[in-house]
Amino acid sequence: MELRQLAYFVAVAEECHFTRAAKRLHVAQSGLSASVRSLEKELGADLFVRNTRQVRLTPAGTALLTEARRTLAASSACVDAVAAVQGLLRGSLTLGTLQCLHVVHLPTVLARFVSTYPSLDIELRTGGSGELTAMVAQGKLDVAFVARPAVHPDEVAVAPLASEPMMLACAPTHRLASAPRVPVAALAGERFVDFAPDWGPRDLVDSVVGNRHVALEVTDVHSLLDMVACGLGVALVPQSFSVKTDKVQFVGLAEKVPKWETVTVTAAPASAAATALVADVRRAAGLTSR
Repeated sequence: MELRQLAYFVAVAEECHFTRAAKRLHVAQSGLSASVRSLEKELGADLFVRNTRQVRLTPAGTALLTEARRTLAASSACVDAVAAVQGLLRGSLTLGTLQCLHVVHLPTVLARFVSTYPSLDIELRTGGSGELTAMVAQGKLDVAFVARPAVHPDEVAVAPLASEPMMLACAPTHRLASAPRVPVAALAGERFVDFAPDWGPRDLVDSVVGNRHVALEVTDVHSLLDMVACGLGVALVPQSFSVKTDKVQFVGLAEKVPKWETVTVTAAPASAAATALVADVRRAAGLTSR
């Protein structure tokens, strides 16, 4: 039994007509008919009831149709698996990431990944979460590691990587620096330092604090913390920022507020290279075993 015979059989079964099946497969009708007859002889059963007006499946043909489709699908999956490996060996991978991806040390993961797939051409860019998510949807990036966007395009798949609480960052001399916990209401009237719109946790902080005065906008973590340290404003930041400096006081919030989430964003379906990199990142983050 050959895959070609099964493909011919399925086409006839779906078209209920030998001539239409032959046209669909771009083969001679005589060859298709001969192939089906050979299959029937091999199986020892008629697969179709034929007359001048129509072709319909026999009970044996009906039983074979399900298995034939399954076999052809498995064959296609084998081809796809080999193509995926070839893509990893000779393809390309474009990825985007936040400036500070605390969940893993991305350069270490990428170094191992490049060592495993030395012929894979890798490109990297940093940017805002919304920008990078849009680039995945547009096909400009294969994968991005970003803060969970408030909304995302249907063309992408979003999967969680990590979550952490938000904290108040303020100068050591600030009136709230010595508080054990800070109520969100206590932040009313404060001047904020924050990331530019669509960058980092800006959307999340907006949802927590509501109307506020963002006096200084930045696009990198260290500038934000330096400005907070100098008393130019306060900020709500992920807990992981607290290990970056000892010049800023970090205080927990009194209320339970949404956590900062880091996610992976891939095209749907993801490329083989993107799937492999995401798997490596998840292992490095302790989310899957090796």
